[in-house]
Amino acid sequence: MKVALYARYSSDNQRDASIEDQLRLCRAHADKQGWTIVDSYSDRAVSGASLLRPGIQELMQDAQRGKFSIVLAEAMDRLSRDQEDIAGLFKRMKFAGVRIITLSEGDVTHLHIGLKGTMNALFLQDLADKTRRGLRGRIEAGKSGGGLCYGYDVVRKFDGAGEAVRGERTINEREATIIRRIFREYAAGKAPRAIAHALNEESAPAPLSGAWGPSTINGNRERGTGILNNEMYVGRLVWNRLRYLKDPDTGKRVSRLNPESEWIVRDVPELRIVDQELWEAAKARQVSTTWNQRTRGSGAHPLNDLRRPRHLFTAMTRCGCCGGGFSMISKNLLGCSTARNKGTCDNRLTIRRDVMEKSVLNGLRTRLMDPLLVKEFCEEFTREVNRLRMERGADLAAMRAELPRVDRELDKAIQAILDGVPGVKLKDKIGKLEARKEELIALLSGATEPPPLLHPNMAEIYREKIGSLYRALQNEDGASEASERIRALVSYIKMIPQDGELAIFVQGDLAAMLNFSMNRQDPAAHPDYGALKSFIEQESLVAGAGFEPAAFRL
Repeated sequence: MKVALYARYSSDNQRDASIEDQLRLCRAHADKQGWTIVDSYSDRAVSGASLLRPGIQELMQDAQRGKFSIVLAEAMDRLSRDQEDIAGLFKRMKFAGVRIITLSEGDVTHLHIGLKGTMNALFLQDLADKTRRGLRGRIEAGKSGGGLCYGYDVVRKFDGAGEAVRGERTINEREATIIRRIFREYAAGKAPRAIAHALNEESAPAPLSGAWGPSTINGNRERGTGILNNEMYVGRLVWNRLRYLKDPDTGKRVSRLNPESEWIVRDVPELRIVDQELWEAAKARQVSTTWNQRTRGSGAHPLNDLRRPRHLFTAMTRCGCCGGGFSMISKNLLGCSTARNKGTCDNRLTIRRDVMEKSVLNGLRTRLMDPLLVKEFCEEFTREVNRLRMERGADLAAMRAELPRVDRELDKAIQAILDGVPGVKLKDKIGKLEARKEELIALLSGATEPPPLLHPNMAEIYREKIGSLYRALQNEDGASEASERIRALVSYIKMIPQDGELAIFVQGDLAAMLNFSMNRQDPAAHPDYGALKSFIEQESLVAGAGFEPAAFRL
């Protein structure tokens, strides 16, 4: 039996030795059972509330490839604490013919998934409730609820019993001077962008050790973010203004504004940095300059509600100097956002949006990669994937042929007992045959037929489809869908200054290109995605010396 080990510790237990402890116990159990350990996977300092972990993702991919037949872990909560995730992991492993075994629960079944999944989810909720209760106790005492705010330092001290006193803060005078300067200059009419430029030129320390930008200063009035909206600077501590939820699709935390009745507000006059008159002057200007809030109604830009990108490639265009985004700095021109907003990038060159889009589209249609290299790669890729598919088909055929043989052997053993052969002699043989029969039935019930073999003329099909998409863009009815599909083929676009003008470098997603030639928009949906991904990582398809794979210059 081939077994894979998995271990994880969460961020509340920052100890690398925990991983080795878990793996050591699992190895001892595997040795005792006579299993062969083929690999081990781990995630360090990562919460079990999400499956978006590199270790568990690699484990699931290898399971689909048939690398092992058992996953061994210390307990189910090491694999996941989320009900939906643990159930999904169990389904995927069962589909791949892989058993989940833990030292705590044994052979994991549907009953474990239901009961333990619920218990782990309740544990997370209980932990969150206790944490919030503790934080609220600090806030009620006028102390910090966690998180370091710009302008303040954490006070580290101990009480008489030697226990750490938490939540104490003191004013950082150097940062407080910068905060007062921001308020004065903003109240005097200076734009946040100009303030940020000046601070960056003077190398003034910024929050989180980054660079100053307009959004760092402006923030969001309603949510209380940004230097100009932090009420702590006038000695007013506001807690529970926002709540945070985890997006089930991305695993990232997103904030939601709580009703004002749920806010906890406490006065902390000893932490005031900005005097009341200066604060009110800044607030008055902020109200008068908010994006036409009085005339537009809600104050929200109507384009914010649109999910679809407004322009074809703007969202994926990057500055080749600083890595920042290229945005519309006027009606028709694209420029480096970092250079414009923070002043920390020297790339001041601009390019017309329509010129950039036409250049990229023309490159996708005619020069995406060297035609000979594309053809050679596609032919080799086709041969490799077809070989894997034929092997899968042969494995299924072998299992289907073996199942009746096992049935015949069982019939012979039973007949031998009926003919007078002592059952003790045949007990072990019958047990092994029945176990093998159950295994074959489980594998065949979860197996799917291998998809048809790839077309050998993939490269030519790809080029024909690019041409048809290019023509569809010219048609108003099909332009929207064509734009989405073309965007899926491009990873990002770099704008690099060369000889006084911007050179365009396009990085393409080779996996998406190959799947596009097979009528698939999502590479991960491909039945051979695991083989496809590893094959692409092993190959080096270069458009020219010094260029990245699947890249070209326009």
